[in-house]
Amino acid sequence: MKKLFALIVAGLTGGTALAAPTTAPLSSAHDPLAFGPDHTSPGVLVSGKHGMVVSAQHLASDAGAKILAEGGNAIDAAVAVGYALAVVYPAAGNIGGGGFMTIRLKSGQTVFVDFREHAPGAATATMYQDASGKVIPGLSTEGWKAVAVPGTVAGLDTILQKWGRLPRAKVMAPAIALARDGFVLNEGDVQLLDTSTKYFRQDPYARSIFLRPDGSSFQPGDRLIQKNLANFLELVAKNGPKAFYEGPISAEIVRASEEGGGLLKPSDFANYHIRFLEPIRCTYRGYTIDTAPPPSGGGIALCEILNILSGYDMHALGLHTATSAQREIEAMRHAYSDRRDLGDPAFVKNPIEHLNDPAYAAQVRAGIPLDHALPSSTLRAGEALPVQAAQAAPDTQEKHETTQFSVLDKSGMAVSATYTLNGWFGSGVMGGNTGIWLNDEMDDFSAKPGASNMFGIVGSEANAIAPGKTPLSSMSPSIVSKDGKVIMVIGSPGGSRIPTITLSAILGVLDYGLDIRQAVDLPRIHEQWEPSAVELEPGALTDDVMDKLKSEGYALSLHRPWGVAEGILADRPSLSAHKTGLIYGAADPRHAGGEAAGE
Repeated sequence: MKKLFALIVAGLTGGTALAAPTTAPLSSAHDPLAFGPDHTSPGVLVSGKHGMVVSAQHLASDAGAKILAEGGNAIDAAVAVGYALAVVYPAAGNIGGGGFMTIRLKSGQTVFVDFREHAPGAATATMYQDASGKVIPGLSTEGWKAVAVPGTVAGLDTILQKWGRLPRAKVMAPAIALARDGFVLNEGDVQLLDTSTKYFRQDPYARSIFLRPDGSSFQPGDRLIQKNLANFLELVAKNGPKAFYEGPISAEIVRASEEGGGLLKPSDFANYHIRFLEPIRCTYRGYTIDTAPPPSGGGIALCEILNILSGYDMHALGLHTATSAQREIEAMRHAYSDRRDLGDPAFVKNPIEHLNDPAYAAQVRAGIPLDHALPSSTLRAGEALPVQAAQAAPDTQEKHETTQFSVLDKSGMAVSATYTLNGWFGSGVMGGNTGIWLNDEMDDFSAKPGASNMFGIVGSEANAIAPGKTPLSSMSPSIVSKDGKVIMVIGSPGGSRIPTITLSAILGVLDYGLDIRQAVDLPRIHEQWEPSAVELEPGALTDDVMDKLKSEGYALSLHRPWGVAEGILADRPSLSAHKTGLIYGAADPRHAGGEAAGE
């Protein structure tokens, strides 16, 4: 990452970059696939004339590009990528989970699709507590009791029927072929599988698929074949979502759930529905950002940060200088404090208009000190000025193991999608003979409102478990436009860091003149109110900048690189470059195996 940051800064200034920080220890508590000292090469900038697809797995990106080449639009390509990732990126790509999509139509209309998982009808607020009210470790993260009702098939099929051009069978054909014929595993694929070997060994339905015949782990060059999954994908291709929600697929998943002591019932699948919601919208430097509304707390955090930063000349302050970093950190602190009590809008009234009001952002900005750290304990949700003895932070403990894919076609139709099983391979259970991995999304609820989780984060009443409810998320699939035209498509996995990952890429492009590859590669800064330490990727700040921030009272914590942003920029590689009419894409190099595929 030091080399990466040096390349970026040198490219901006035409000079030599300062040395990257070396004083803080690395933490390995996050993404095990994030690149470290042996993966420091910057990503690749790819261009396309007719469209661009970017995802965390090259075969899935190729599937989307193939659909574009065969006459499909961005929706067709996105559906192809979504199903392909379920095959070639099974740790997070899924049809046993759910997610969010921000879609920009050719007409210029922007829509948001919530196909996130729902709590089963038998779920209760205390289901993960023992008789004395203590949270039972692991019950919400592993096994069938952790599984919420999946939404991916409903989400993908709905957008295909509304806005796609090609038949379902055609857009699903690449995924079906990859499952039935198999694909050769590369090093990144094997690293991903190795995160969850224990699940493969303990699940009777997964053993014969995800382990060698002798029970050993797959190695690079082996072929992963998933015939059961291919069979059920073919059923969906032929019969649509009814095959999943009212047919043999859900029946087999329910059978396996009952066998494993889970809560899923046929009625949970029959009653599942997606939602079309109004995206959160804000403006920054004359650009419009459309992003995720609740049940995501990520989009409002992103917009509040941008609203606050709009009052500073970030370009003049400079890329990751002490002054620009200080402004970012304090804007993040306020936004994360304000998002703490959000929840599913069907169950909770969320103060979105207030939090997204530029006048409120101006009040916040007026109270931000410019020369010292503001104690997180002095902030209250929705209040601009600091007070004393604020309450601790309720939030979600959403996992980092999610995935993003971004698509833009020549007509200007765009899809930014973030979907997930939550943890790698979800709850570690396979849906019987379906070949489908099931999510552990119930862990995103507050297992006990008012109690701290393992990260010191307090559970929120707004995010308490209830039948049919959607858990709070940070996923922030975003689209940036100007004058009615898509400029940028961006999003990332990363748990609570998702809004600041997305922010980093947007600021890189809009404020600092980076091309889309540089913006995706840019080392990241994160502050989420509580815990109050500022998290840094290696190389994000120079030693001099870190020393300055420490003197102002900031606690700094260096971590291994996080997130896997997938970015697209239209018409030119950077906003300062001449227009070429091409579409540019960059896959995040923090995870091996991703690809931007142009058509």
